[in-house]
Amino acid sequence: MKQPRVGLTLHQRQKYKGVWFILPWFAGFLLLFLVPLINSLRYSFSTLKVNDNGFSIQSVGWANFKNALFQDEHYVRTLTESMANMAINVPLIVIFSLFAAVLLNQKFKGRGLVRAIFFLPVILASGVIAAVENGDYTQGIIKSASQTSSGEFALFRNLELAKLLLNSGVNYQIVQYLVGAVNRIYQIITASGVQILIFVAGLQSISGSLYEASKIEGATGYESFWKITFPMISPLILTNVVYSIIDNLLTSPTTQQIRDTAFKSYQFGLSAAMAWIYFVVISLFLWLITMLISRKVFYHD
Repeated sequence: MKQPRVGLTLHQRQKYKGVWFILPWFAGFLLLFLVPLINSLRYSFSTLKVNDNGFSIQSVGWANFKNALFQDEHYVRTLTESMANMAINVPLIVIFSLFAAVLLNQKFKGRGLVRAIFFLPVILASGVIAAVENGDYTQGIIKSASQTSSGEFALFRNLELAKLLLNSGVNYQIVQYLVGAVNRIYQIITASGVQILIFVAGLQSISGSLYEASKIEGATGYESFWKITFPMISPLILTNVVYSIIDNLLTSPTTQQIRDTAFKSYQFGLSAAMAWIYFVVISLFLWLITMLISRKVFYHD
């Protein structure tokens, strides 16, 4: 007698859905990125010379990596600055995105328009505005402004808030971080559109019955946020942290230096070595951050 066929469990169905979800990306990786990735690794151990017949490859071992780390006068410093800026920007972006998402999740008139306004910087940053922002003209203005406003806090050296905090005994590093956050407000808002969208979607998926039960029990809005909202949305915090790190580093000065080394200096082997060093540093940092945050993430079954 044949045994009745047992259907897939919920956990198995969810795993198959995950496989189908990443299948387009995996196919694109195999077709479009795998071969260039392998060639890039091969070029990092070689010297490429362009000639009339195309280009020739000559193996040089680890020379390109030694050049990038110990001989190039800009690469290590630029990489360090990129990582430092990322460490400052990512927490600000995630905190601002969560704060904005909580506000946008409230019920008020014109909510759809306000959400569109908050997401508008993402659309603008992908087009002509981004080209102008990254152009020499804007960089020249920013550089000129920085040179004419030297001091502890650059443009915000006369900010009354900074003076008040310092006079109140607040640590200098904390004050500098807060003033730096104000100085980076345009960059933070521009980079927060996708994160806000993800947080809003996560907030809308939280069951309203949880808030109703907490209200009946006498919980305040503050308590509801830390006991319900924050734990339920913690997986998305991890997602947005990883996304923000990658998005921030892809547009960093290190990426620009790698591009210039390849297509302006025509040092393709050195550029490939720089790119692989950058890849390893980002991978290690992402692994560390993911491991630390995952311990605090709450997954609701």
